Amino acid sequence: MAERSRDAKEVKYRIAETAMALFLREGYESVTVEAVAEESRVSRRTVFRHFGGKDELPFPDHSERLERLERRLHSAGPDEDPVEVVIAGTEESLADFLNRPQLVLARYQLTRVVSELRNREIIEHERYVAVTSAFLRSHLPPDTPGFQALGLAALIDAMHRSALGDWARSGGETDAVAELEAGMEWVRELTSEALVGRGGQMLLAVLPDTPEARRSLTSLRDRAGELR
Repeated sequence: MAERSRDAKEVKYRIAETAMALFLREGYESVTVEAVAEESRVSRRTVFRHFGGKDELPFPDHSERLERLERRLHSAGPDEDPVEVVIAGTEESLADFLNRPQLVLARYQLTRVVSELRNREIIEHERYVAVTSAFLRSHLPPDTPGFQALGLAALIDAMHRSALGDWARSGGETDAVAELEAGMEWVRELTSEALVGRGGQMLLAVLPDTPEARRSLTSLRDRAGELR
């Protein structure tokens, strides 16, 4: 059963890669689904078993990746930070993209010249944001302002799109993983500031009024200032 699933997946990817090669060579409008099927050495019925229409052909990976993300979110434990869960899922998503570099690079070239496919790609990203924002909305503290779930989801997705886009524009030469990690650190900083700003993270301590305690507090205050 697993082997059959792997074979079906490989057929799906082969159809997508064949379609994108034809679109780039002959033009998106000129290529029919029948031509893609013939070039892929499969039937027209097989193409439509894997894809809902011509505009889905360059995106064989998105639905599967979204399903994997949803499973990751649903498996989150009650003690896990919801923002960290979304970040981890996003990092896994990028790693999955980079596992098929030629597919991503070909799609990038194609979506630059075919506006219909570019719009389709935007829709795919909106599906991702919808899933992650719904998760954050139900897992962030109850007093979290409503706009923060959508804002955080969109921001995390933007870091992902930026890292992947820079990588594709460079022909695969940039370090997309490092760029995404840097972007996620920025997200963490913003999140921390937002929580502190609304009194979400505070630490109260009772210390003896001694010269040593005063020196320690002064040192901590100065160090905090350096980190701003």
